[in-house]
Parts: sequence; C-alpha cells; structure tokens
Amino acid sequence: MVDCRALTRDDAQVALEALPDVARRVVISSVDVYRAFGALNEDRETDPVPLDEDSPVRTERYPYRGKLPDRDDYDKLDVEEAYLPRGALVMRLPMVYGEHDYQLREEFILRRVRAGRTRIPFGSGSWLACRVYVRDVGRAIRLALEGPPVTGVMNVCEDRTFSMRMWTRMILDAAESDAELVRVSDEALPEDLKLTGTVLQHIAASAARARRLLGWSTSDPVETLGTTVRWHLQNPPAKGDTDFTADDRALEAAPTSV
Repeated sequence: MVDCRALTRDDAQVALEALPDVARRVVISSVDVYRAFGALNEDRETDPVPLDEDSPVRTERYPYRGKLPDRDDYDKLDVEEAYLPRGALVMRLPMVYGEHDYQLREEFILRRVRAGRTRIPFGSGSWLACRVYVRDVGRAIRLALEGPPVTGVMNVCEDRTFSMRMWTRMILDAAESDAELVRVSDEALPEDLKLTGTVLQHIAASAARARRLLGWSTSDPVETLGTTVRWHLQNPPAKGDTDFTADDRALEAAPTSV
C-alpha cells in the first residue's frame, strides 16, 4: 500500500486498519518534521544543512494549528509514529513541483510573466529550499515497492539545492521571459515574494539514503522545471491574481537590478 494523503494520526490509523495485512507499506511524509522547519516558521536558525534522516525533528506539534483552515490536527510526525511500528517506509518530501501542481509552486513568478511584467521586485534571493520533481517521486515509490524491502525513513529530494534567486531565473528562462529582477528591501516585498528576502533557516536536505538503498536518482532539474513551467503557462489557474499594486510600490522605492 502507498498512503499519499495521511495528514493526521487519525488518517494514518484509518488506512492501517482498512489494510492490516499487506506486504509493504509506503507513506508520504514531509521535511516539515525537522526542527529546522519549525525554526523557519519562527524566523530562527537552529540547524546546519543539508538535513539528513538523523537531523533533529520538531519538539512542538501541529505547526499549522490556528493558522490554516482544516489543519489543526495536521502533523506528519503523528503519521510517522503510526506507520513506523508497522514496518513502513516513510518518504520525507520537500516542495514537490511538476505538472498539475495544485500548490502552484512557480506561480509567484508565472503570474507576473503572464501579465507581461518586465520588472519584478525581489529580495536577496539567498534562501536554500530543496525541491523534487513529481515524477521522480513516483519512481522512488515504484523502486520501494518492487526492489528489496526497505523500512525506516528517507528523504526524497533533488541532489542539489538552488537558491531562490537561481530558481527564479530558471523559471524565467523556461518561460522565455527577460523580466528584470529588481532588488528591494525585505519590508517592501509583496506578500507572495517574501521568501525571496532574508530567511534565516535553510531547508536543504540530503537524499543519499534513498540513492543508496533504492538505487534512485533525480532527473535534470533544468529539463523538469522547463516541462513544469510550460505546462502551467498553458494551464493557468482559474482565478489568477492580477493585482500588482504592491509590486509598483516596491519598484518605485528601489529601482536597482539584482
């Protein structure tokens, strides 16, 4: 069995009770279980990177309680605790990108490309946040189901982590846009560009265990991001944000290229 949607302890228990006798179990978890992710949410720095499976996890539970609707009981640590005693393989994923991505990971830039914006306010762009292409995740799951049995936890992420600045330029290149990134202060950044500013805790991770135990590898991120960007340009969200008032205010204050 592969459980892709266990968000709470109850979710995990329902699935385990429904399928009590299976040869292998794989459950999708998240790198948000690490202490570093808790620090990120609190604008602190606690851990060196890359994070591996032995890096400390959060001591506080329910990171979105009171912050996001229907997420009061969300915690992948609860999910892992339910699955690991049953001999499961826990795959901790970072930001997943690709076609059909409902979280629209590239939309912070693509909505400006679609609007023909030629100048985009931008922060230092130094934050490191690991990612993984959705089809690479699928291949890792297949290897886990068809290869020698593997249990425990493993990170499933790309081998190299691009800074926000580099990743943004890659998105622009894939979109064939020559838009200029204009450096502005953190305070001036529009809300959806805040992560291009100063972020104290990096979330880069190592997938060495997945590569070693599964024989897994990642695709070329330039190619996979290109595929992703082209798909999302051809399939824009139904209700895209077309308000660039905050952009204009930021650009008026600091017209300096990155």
